[in-house]
Order: sequence, then structure tokens, then C-alpha cells
Amino acid sequence: MSTDFWSPLKLSIEIALVSGIIVLVAGILFGRWMANRNFKGKLFLETVLLLPLVLPPTVVGFLLIIIFGKNSVLGNLITWLFNQPVMFTWWAAVIASTVVAFPLMYQSAKTGFESVDVDIENAARVDGANKWQVFFFISIPLALKSIVSGGILSFTRALGEFGATLMFAGNLPGKTQTTPLAIYMAIGSGNMSLAWSWVICMIGISFLMLLSVHLLKAK
Repeated sequence: MSTDFWSPLKLSIEIALVSGIIVLVAGILFGRWMANRNFKGKLFLETVLLLPLVLPPTVVGFLLIIIFGKNSVLGNLITWLFNQPVMFTWWAAVIASTVVAFPLMYQSAKTGFESVDVDIENAARVDGANKWQVFFFISIPLALKSIVSGGILSFTRALGEFGATLMFAGNLPGKTQTTPLAIYMAIGSGNMSLAWSWVICMIGISFLMLLSVHLLKAK
């Protein structure tokens, strides 16, 4: 029972950490590129980037199956490269969590970069800093609060992902069964005490994550 209890929690945290790192990097890059920039099609592109935030998780899961499934070009390429399909694997859970968590990180990073004083960045360029030096030593430090907040919120969102993970990664104990899926199964089997234990853990982790965001913004 102890193993059954900790396995989904451990798996959820591992998946959320990996997807959180991917989302952090992608969100910073896309957020910086989109901040204070106007170009034709920006509104359309930004809508696409934020779409997973409002789509039903089952729709996200369905689209992932279409994109990465065995009948898709990308799915066949992955199968050829790794000698197995990505669906119903640990990485499928990571992909699902990454897709649903990305909009939170992107929006936070973009807001942070838009708040950076352009004159400070220009002054650094005048002093001889190249674009990457400005990015790493000026832009990121000045937008750090928003970036960290976005990272925490993205991690928490990835931790609680359910619908897209169930459709795309399945519900395989010890492999893709995250805590939300384990709670669903426990309730279905009538094991309410086990379900409550996982629910309390998830509430506790989520509460601490959100509290840290509020404390960070209060500084």
C-alpha cells in the first residue's frame, strides 16, 4: 500500500519537473520574442500559443493523438527513431503536461519582459553588450519575478494535469498513472481513504506553490 501510495506522487512530480523545465525555457524564449514586438500575424500566433489554456483537456488530448499517433508523420518518425511510439509512455505524459502548462509560463514571461525598461536595455547595448548579454544579464534579471511566478504556476498546472494525460499517455500504474489519475481510479474502486490521502497531498502542494507566488509578488 505504501508503494501504491507514493508511486503516483513520485511520477507526478517527476513529470511536472521535466515539463516545467521545458516550459520554462520555451516560455522565456517565446515571451521575450513576442514582448514589445509588432508584426503581421502576431495576434493569430499569440492566440494559438494561449489556446491550450481554454481548450477542454480532452480536445488537447485528441489533438496530441492526431499529431503524435501512429498514422501521423511525426508519430511514424518517432517510432522509427526510438523503435517505439510515444503514445502511452512516460514521455507522452510529459508532452501533455507541457502543452497545457506552456500558456501560463508564456504569458507570465511576456508580461515580465514587457515591463522591462527599454532604455536600460538600450544603455547596455550602447556600452557594448551584445543581444545575448542584454538578454541574460539585463532582461531576465529585471523580469525575474514574473518568470519565477510563471514557472511555479506552470509546475503546479503540470502537476494537476488529467484529461490530456489520460487520453494521450493512458493510465498505466507505475508508468503514466499520475496522482490525478490515481485519485480517479481510487474513487471509482470505492477506496475513499486512499483517494483522500492523495487529495490532501495535492491540495498541500498546490497551496504551497500558490503561496510562494503571492509571497514573491509581495516582495
